[in-house]
Amino acid sequence: MSLDWHGAWQALIHHPLFGVGVTLGAYQLALSAYEKTRWVFLQPVLVSMLAVIGVLLACGLSYAEYRESAKVLTIFLGPATVALAVPLFLNLRRIRQLFWPTLLTLVVGGVVATVLGVALAWLFGAEHMMLMSMAPKSVTSPIAMLVADQIGGIAALAAVFVLITGVIGAILGPELLRRCGVHHHAAQGMALGLTAHAVGTSRALQESEECGAFAALAMSLMGVATAVLLPLVVALLV
Repeated sequence: MSLDWHGAWQALIHHPLFGVGVTLGAYQLALSAYEKTRWVFLQPVLVSMLAVIGVLLACGLSYAEYRESAKVLTIFLGPATVALAVPLFLNLRRIRQLFWPTLLTLVVGGVVATVLGVALAWLFGAEHMMLMSMAPKSVTSPIAMLVADQIGGIAALAAVFVLITGVIGAILGPELLRRCGVHHHAAQGMALGLTAHAVGTSRALQESEECGAFAALAMSLMGVATAVLLPLVVALLV
């Protein structure tokens, strides 16, 4: 009987869809916990990430095995990003009204978000490879990994920086903005989308539809600008 249980357990954890089930289950539980408590440190992305790590350690699975079994989720990453066009469309009139302030915020905020992170890492003595991995930290993971690989960074490390940036931005961003006197939903959304990308956009959608729309706009344009301009700037400077 023990052998049967052992065999069944091994078949379960090595199932091709085990990673998908663990990921979705962990996120749903984390989301439920956050919605019930509204405690800022119970951000679903952070909690679900820790939960998945715990499951992998308990089951003795390597990251390579998990990545292989959860790769089907990456198929939905593109459509999920494209779906952010919905709140953009619903708030298109409002975005047109604030076109020039929005454009100015993107230029200034995008440059500051990129340069400041790299400058701080440089001051602490980070190597060139680390700096290039950190440079695209304020855009979504697919773009950040591609850009980091192009400019001499490490794609996997860039994804880590993106995750850390998004989680910290989602946890601290809204309260920090309110304490600084920023109460306009469009301004809050722009700040969260520029600095905390998809995680910040998800958090912005919890504030209001307008906040989420401007966060999606900022995240999208920041991603495009980073993908196009950052490799050119690095090529000119290095």
